[in-house]
Amino acid sequence: MLKKGTKLYSILTGSCPQCHQESMYVEKNPYNLKELYHMNEKCSHCGLQYKIEPSFFYGAMYVSYALTVAIGVAAFIISKVFIGLGLIESFVAIILSLIVLMPITARIARNIYINMFVGYKPNSHNEKHND
Repeated sequence: MLKKGTKLYSILTGSCPQCHQESMYVEKNPYNLKELYHMNEKCSHCGLQYKIEPSFFYGAMYVSYALTVAIGVAAFIISKVFIGLGLIESFVAIILSLIVLMPITARIARNIYINMFVGYKPNSHNEKHND
């Protein structure tokens, strides 16, 4: 299910969407909040520049919004329907879920967004020309 060559692999691991050989992020741990959005400029294996254009990842805000809505709905259903908590407790569960999962949601949103524009090329590598 989670193997190189799939969009899901790149999205869940944060690896380069073009070659899947290295992480796009300087710090792999999303809970290191100081480094949450600190990305490598480009892939050292295939040369893909991650910021395709200035302010490219602003579009990831829309993906993040969809993810947080899905998490909020899931937290509400789990807490209210399956666990049987009251309305106030269910809203507290939503808020706590969103706060705890925020670093992961932010990274996954960026990963999904760049994967919408860049496809996997298994034989891509950085071509170095000698002049």
